[in-house]
Amino acid sequence: MIKKPLFNEAILRDIRRLIVTFALALAAGALFLSLQFPAPFLMGSLFGVWIIGANIKPLQPHLGVARWFHIPVVLGLGVLIGSYFNLAVMGQAYKWIDTAIIMTLVTILVTSVGFFYLTKIRSYDPLMAFFCSIPGGQAEALVMAREQVEKDYVVALFHLVRVTIVFFSTPLLLAYLQGAEAVNASNAKLTAMPSIADLSESQAIYFVGLGISGYITARFLRLPMAHLFGPVIFSAIAHMLGFVQIPRVFEFVLLAQLSIGGAVGARLANVQFRKLISYIKDAFIMSAMIITLYFLAALGVSFFIGQDLLGLWLAFVPGGLYEVTLLALLFGFDIAFVAFHHTIRILLVFISLPLAAAQLRKKQKQS
Repeated sequence: MIKKPLFNEAILRDIRRLIVTFALALAAGALFLSLQFPAPFLMGSLFGVWIIGANIKPLQPHLGVARWFHIPVVLGLGVLIGSYFNLAVMGQAYKWIDTAIIMTLVTILVTSVGFFYLTKIRSYDPLMAFFCSIPGGQAEALVMAREQVEKDYVVALFHLVRVTIVFFSTPLLLAYLQGAEAVNASNAKLTAMPSIADLSESQAIYFVGLGISGYITARFLRLPMAHLFGPVIFSAIAHMLGFVQIPRVFEFVLLAQLSIGGAVGARLANVQFRKLISYIKDAFIMSAMIITLYFLAALGVSFFIGQDLLGLWLAFVPGGLYEVTLLALLFGFDIAFVAFHHTIRILLVFISLPLAAAQLRKKQKQS
């Protein structure tokens, strides 16, 4: 009788990719930390995996972060994000309505501008142009694009370029606006976080339990981004009720940076730039327009209400929710304020995306 292997070949391949990706990410992150770069392990993971992978072709098949590994990381990150939502914070949510409305209006504006540019100037298919123009909600856009457009990889490229620019520009903006001392302080804050060994048994159980139960419940209720929103909601409720206080654990925050930065870097390393050169140019132009409009909005709001510009930028910036909240965590900004604004945008995208896509398909059939 032939025994079945404990792990099938696909899982073994995923594990090899994780080992190679994390080795490159850790090495580059340690280098960036020694050079006092902002968000060193996040930026180091992204650029280390991207640049080395793009230049050493045999490495490319061995790069990537498997979804079965990525989801538990996001579950834990969701628990950490939810830990910032206590009664004191939620009591201030009414103060954020004005900035949330402004951010929503800017989201509608940048989507319209991007759609006009791609359809009227670059002659893109309207449905694909719409998916490329959405400033956020990339997971939902990519899932729908796979089902409804032929070149779904172009949609992925547009979102990947935008998130990469956000990753690169935001830490540099921190360094420019607040100087080297702020960068050193954020790096010191990372290394000074409590260790996983400092968690009590009850905190460890809550950490795992909130992530898993939140995910299962969110899937059952069919919430968008269940692996993020479920743990965030459950963790927020537990912290508001005073059941537990979970600290930001150094090892997990480091793992989140390696996973998120390494995953984006691995995808970039495998992009065939020669075949996609025209799309890449459009993606950079689109990203520049989107990011500039959001930055001008954050700058205007900061000027008129006197709020910290970088904190507003993290709330407005069109990156992924868990990528941006991770940056806010690293830099010591108000996580709840940032997460609140990004949640509003994601809900807007999630509700409008299928409706707008259906309308565009209907117009295409009529024409």
